[in-house]
Amino acid sequence: MNVIICGGGEVGTHAAESLTRAGHNVTVIDNRPAHLREIEDSLDVRTLLGNCANADVLREAGAEDPDAALVAATSTDEINLLTAAVAKGIGVGKAIARVHHSAYFNKRGLDYEKHLHIDRLICPEYSTAQAIASILRNPTAMAIENFGSGQIEMQEFPVGEKAEAVGKTLVELSMPQGVRLAAIRRGDTVFLPVATTEIEPDDVIILVGNHDIFHDGRKLFQKAAKTTQRVVIMGGSPMAVWLSRSLKDSRFSIRVFEPNRARAEELADKLDWVTIVCCDVTEEGVFEEERVGEADAFVSVSEDDEHNILAGAWAKTAGVKMVIATVQRPRYVRLLNRVGIDHAFSPRIVAVKQIKRSLDEASMLRISTLAKGVVDVYRVRVGATAEAIGKPLRKVRLSPDWMVAAIQHNGETRVPTADDFVHAGDTVVVVGKAGAEDRLHQVFDA
Repeated sequence: MNVIICGGGEVGTHAAESLTRAGHNVTVIDNRPAHLREIEDSLDVRTLLGNCANADVLREAGAEDPDAALVAATSTDEINLLTAAVAKGIGVGKAIARVHHSAYFNKRGLDYEKHLHIDRLICPEYSTAQAIASILRNPTAMAIENFGSGQIEMQEFPVGEKAEAVGKTLVELSMPQGVRLAAIRRGDTVFLPVATTEIEPDDVIILVGNHDIFHDGRKLFQKAAKTTQRVVIMGGSPMAVWLSRSLKDSRFSIRVFEPNRARAEELADKLDWVTIVCCDVTEEGVFEEERVGEADAFVSVSEDDEHNILAGAWAKTAGVKMVIATVQRPRYVRLLNRVGIDHAFSPRIVAVKQIKRSLDEASMLRISTLAKGVVDVYRVRVGATAEAIGKPLRKVRLSPDWMVAAIQHNGETRVPTADDFVHAGDTVVVVGKAGAEDRLHQVFDA
């Protein structure tokens, strides 16, 4: 595929490198000659000097081709939105825009994606915050995948010995609507449960659920800790706002440290359930005075990579149980485990993953393996003649080998009930028996 990348910064360069390696023909547009020279010296891509929001520049790059794709990844949201909209207007097949600000991404005031006819908006900071929040909400769980930009969670964890679910069948358990048990690992066997499956204390389960009620379903299988989790966030970046909103729950006591007074006051107005402290948490005496070492989790999300790394290492040596750090430069991620940091994230790596997934034209894609050669997770696009269309899921012939774990319809992703329907153009997440892909193709016209 011919892919046009607008913006030759860290995200654009990393995306160009990854997409070129995957076999795509890449053109990078940027208005800074020095950036383009660096890209030309290290990558086998075409470069074009100019304003990426200009229709003539986009035409020269090949954006009139209906088989081409465009990725707007400059550092300015408005330029990305305009560029993607112009590209769609002159005929590009697929346009993806990266945004940072919640006003463009959360669709509360206006659905910019739909209004501007952009195929997809991605916000790596939001997705990174959701991944961090998932770890903090369920520190003992092994996160498999977050689906639908954080609307769906899917996690694997052991059943507690005294959990409410032990000894009960799924029918007797009555899980909340929007939560489903996707698979059970029992000893060396992994299988999909049915209504009469009884939960045993040594089971390891794979649970999928809508983000807002996932915790309610989890409580049936593992008793929640009664104590409040103390979370310290260093840096008042947009990611800190996303993360604070994701953790808005009585189980969390959140403090955000932001040294800039104007930004601290802005955060205090936005996040009235969060304690905002206007100082640098790494300053001499502040760490001890604010008793940061007693926190259950320390998350560094400032805009400075080195500051995040040093603060995280300091927090770990001070006794913080869990330390999470974000870095913009992807090459730093591998270093963080060596300095004792428990989890490391790079929004730029997340951005490239989202871009590659958005460009993938396959109608069916294996996105995870729960047990090699036994149970897989697939993303499937529903075709126009799928036999599943027009039937409630309970009448779609998938059981006992497969189950629909999530449906994405008109941009909304949720866990379905047995009475829900799928429509042509929907995307479904299916969990089940490995090696039965032909049957999935048939059922969903993939």
